[in-house]
Amino acid sequence: MSDKRRRRSMNILRPPLAPLTPITDEPPESPPATLKKRQPTSADQSGSPVSTPTSPSALERLMPKNRQRTSLQRSPRPSSLFGSLRSLSSKHDENEELTKSASSPSSVRSFAQSSVPDLAAGLLIHHGPLPEVGPMFRRRCPYLVLTDAHVIQFKSQNRASEMFPGVPAADGQPRAGMSRHSRLSSGSSNHEFQGSSDGIQSIPLLHVVAVHKLEDGEPYFSIEIAHFNDDTNHASTMTLQIHDPQESDTWLTAIRSAASKARSMTSVPFSQDLVEYVARILEQEQDYEPQHFHMFKVVQRANKSGKRLSSDDLTKLTSKICILAIGMYKVHIVPLPKKTKSASSTSLSDMNGASFGIMNLSSVNLQTFDDSFQLWFRQPFKPSSTLYLAALCVNEIAVWLRQAAEFLRPEWTDVPFTWIVPEALNDELLPVPAEDEQDNRAFDRTLTAYCAAYGIDTSTIRYKVNYSCEDAPSFELLPISGAGRLRYNSIELLAILRALRYNEFFTTICLSQTPLDPLHEVCDDYGWEHTPWTTRSGEVIDIANQHKASALIQEIRALAVKSKRLRRMDFSDCMSRRASSSGKTPGCGICEALFPMCAKQYTNVDWIILNGITLLDVDIDYIYAAAIEKYAHLRAIEVSKCGLADRSFQAILQALSHQGATLECINFSSNTARIEPLSMREYLNELKYIRTVEFSNTYRTSGPEPLFELTTLLSWRLASLDLSRSSVNAETLRVLADYFKDPQSRVLRHLWLEQCGLNGANVADLLQAMALPPTRELHFHVDENHLEYGHDRLIEAVSQSLTPLYMTMGMLDYKDENNFRLLVQAWTQNTSTRYLDMSKVSLPFEASTETIAALESMLGNNQTLESLNIAGEQTHIEVTNFGSGLSKALTGLQRNQTLKLLHVEHQRLGMPGANALASILEENKTLLHLHCAGNGFTLQAFMVIVRSLASNKTLLYLSSMDEDRIAAIRKIDQEIDSAREGGVTKVKRTIESAISSRSSELPPAPKKQYSDKELKGMKEAISASWEFEIGVMQRYLARNNSYLSKKGAHKPLALRPAPPVVPSADSSSNDVTPVGEQDPQLEIAKLGGGGAGVEKGNERL
Repeated sequence: MSDKRRRRSMNILRPPLAPLTPITDEPPESPPATLKKRQPTSADQSGSPVSTPTSPSALERLMPKNRQRTSLQRSPRPSSLFGSLRSLSSKHDENEELTKSASSPSSVRSFAQSSVPDLAAGLLIHHGPLPEVGPMFRRRCPYLVLTDAHVIQFKSQNRASEMFPGVPAADGQPRAGMSRHSRLSSGSSNHEFQGSSDGIQSIPLLHVVAVHKLEDGEPYFSIEIAHFNDDTNHASTMTLQIHDPQESDTWLTAIRSAASKARSMTSVPFSQDLVEYVARILEQEQDYEPQHFHMFKVVQRANKSGKRLSSDDLTKLTSKICILAIGMYKVHIVPLPKKTKSASSTSLSDMNGASFGIMNLSSVNLQTFDDSFQLWFRQPFKPSSTLYLAALCVNEIAVWLRQAAEFLRPEWTDVPFTWIVPEALNDELLPVPAEDEQDNRAFDRTLTAYCAAYGIDTSTIRYKVNYSCEDAPSFELLPISGAGRLRYNSIELLAILRALRYNEFFTTICLSQTPLDPLHEVCDDYGWEHTPWTTRSGEVIDIANQHKASALIQEIRALAVKSKRLRRMDFSDCMSRRASSSGKTPGCGICEALFPMCAKQYTNVDWIILNGITLLDVDIDYIYAAAIEKYAHLRAIEVSKCGLADRSFQAILQALSHQGATLECINFSSNTARIEPLSMREYLNELKYIRTVEFSNTYRTSGPEPLFELTTLLSWRLASLDLSRSSVNAETLRVLADYFKDPQSRVLRHLWLEQCGLNGANVADLLQAMALPPTRELHFHVDENHLEYGHDRLIEAVSQSLTPLYMTMGMLDYKDENNFRLLVQAWTQNTSTRYLDMSKVSLPFEASTETIAALESMLGNNQTLESLNIAGEQTHIEVTNFGSGLSKALTGLQRNQTLKLLHVEHQRLGMPGANALASILEENKTLLHLHCAGNGFTLQAFMVIVRSLASNKTLLYLSSMDEDRIAAIRKIDQEIDSAREGGVTKVKRTIESAISSRSSELPPAPKKQYSDKELKGMKEAISASWEFEIGVMQRYLARNNSYLSKKGAHKPLALRPAPPVVPSADSSSNDVTPVGEQDPQLEIAKLGGGGAGVEKGNERL
């Protein structure tokens, strides 16, 4: 008894054997930033639901072997989960815990829990003594044995020798000096090492998660073994402290090799509960996708300093075993499940976990001597966050992380992160499959990934792809979507521009009307991984101090040098000038980014549009330095509205003369510089391949000399010439007339002479000069000129069919109505023009009966016109229309057999006009487009027009009358407010008739008094009636489009496309803009199957 009491006393006084400390849920010293919950995102920018787990069938291959499941791993790496995971539902109730409570054996097993034959059957790999432990008078020397299946600790060397003959027996006493070689400390509950009278404890190698060195400094060379038991959900660590570095390396290599071999021989899938737990966490983070889901057991190591630590300090440094899950867009650190908390209602941030965007990955560093590795993640303009991890499957983690990054950036030839791994690991990377052109070369996928990494709501980003422009396809960024948002911020712009890098689908990138100032105001001083150091082909970019440039310069430069297909970049009106804090105004940044790349031939971008950006001297210097390089091969530098003075204008024009072999366009419109024709002539003569010349809204010096010489014009292959709102003298008109007499001029397609002070005789001279058979395919613009002077010659030219195929002569101010009537009669006889625009014509009074008769004759008898625009104008400043008689003139269309497109907006047609249009639609079988909004149509009038569509099976577009509907509701509100008397209201007959749909010819109904509640119901009924009629109209038009598609495409109208309509900033990304609303002059063949420019996320009727 005394002996037993002494032993109990010594047990109390001795220090506890540490640390086999349980894995705690406390966060590390510097917990990584958590990613907030993000809205669902997808390619169409509207969000897609994450698949919800419904059954455990997809988890079959994740079950243990005794459940007769097959493994999901395609290689003997059992620590990862990947492949299709169809469902994740648990057989437990939602309120039940995902993990089961178990007090069965821990990962460290006692001798009673593992039979001697099981342990002895293992192949002996390595063995050695441990330091002496125990009280002073009962010290013992444990012995550690490594087999091909277990790490076993014996009470003594003799016990190890009894089980393994390969272990020599001890000579009775511990060998001198043995205690200094190694020391074992482990973290778990103390009772797990006590409870076996034989003192044998073992760790199955299949439970080992990682074996790595501890960075604790001298005098120890410590090894940490982390292990996890899936059956009991218990995690522990064992720390082996060794003085001898060679002995430490021997044990490290032996244990790692044995554990890896054991796992390669036996598949150890994850338990169903653990898989469901992790997948449910990813679902809550909106990042679960079965085909892109992988999970691994890892050790999150504590970040230790390099100072020396005592034995007691070392036991306080704990690591955590957790799950590293790779989702669709993020990497997640998921803590092990707790028995007292349900994961179905717990977010990752509440569990001391963290998520990191894969696109934020900046470095991957694998150690070659152990299982440790580091991952660095960095968001823009912020320092890096580092994950210190260790895992036996470290190579597999690195491979799948690299594969995930390349899947999200399939077009990138260089990854924007450092990749420090063993060379043999690169051979295990799988090639990324080629992307389909229909998916814009994975642009949506890459943009969504950047939004997820940067915490951006994808619904705010809107863009469209234009296939009908020059250098198509074109990426066109639209205004931001969202209430109260006026422009994109710097993070959103970074996501868009970085998603466009390396993209080989778009030939044009248009950032017009998108403010880029937020990017020009910031620099990223925390990292240079996104700085473009080389071109796509690997050539080093020799530009000094690239890393110090603003984010805008770096991103635009990267766009230019990382794509071989990109040729044109449009930055119109995307920068505003503001002085910096130092009082100096820097350059726009775009010139600094692009033109040095062009000068050194680092990029294929050769068409740069800077319209609307104020250029300073520093910007002019960049342009000049690039343009004088003959091998820059520039096709165009557009500098309209750039505030160019005389000196800047001359410098740019002089430099562009060196690009005579490639330059196709010069655009100096709307600048303050005064053009000197004589000095400009020598530079223009050097340009041999000019196709577009724009000198609109410019000034020239006084003098009789022409703006261009005839030889210069004939040396070009002009397709477009714009001199609108500029001074065009008699000599310039003579040169133009002589130019049109030459067959070389037939390549000209657009001629703008708007508001140039021309008279009717000048226009007639040009028409006669260009009247060479066959009819010239030219669009001639002569808007806002004084055509009443010399009007007789103009009428003669029109009546003799000397006009080209397309004529625009809108906004004419006629002081004598007779002249306008003569012009209408001349167009009635014309047989050469198919497109005619006479919109916004101003008459001194309403059109007379004679003029209305002339219009009716033109509409009924002209069998050449296919498109006619006679729309009026209704603004706060000016109102122009033909008056109420136009309704009668429209009836002439009942006889017309050629007109396909008609514009009659803002002509105040009213109910008579609605009846006239209804009769036209019932009779006319050729009209395809009818634009008639803004005519003061009431609900009754709209109903009359819609009902006429029942018998019309050819009309493809009809205005939805949104403007008329708003005006009608506003008028009702005004009538209610003006007639309100006390608590009741006297409602005029117009409101009652709008509800009852009675004709205006009925006798007046007696006035009735209505309450406010009744009036509100009336307004709602009227609004609902408008919506109903719009729905009926859309069904009729859909029917007609269906008829057209069945008959096949008909001959299109070769009409000049109007400028694309950009949706307003407050419009929803889900709004559907009808084809005719987007471009009223599109080719009619496109109307049945959708136009070329499609806004992302929208579908057309």
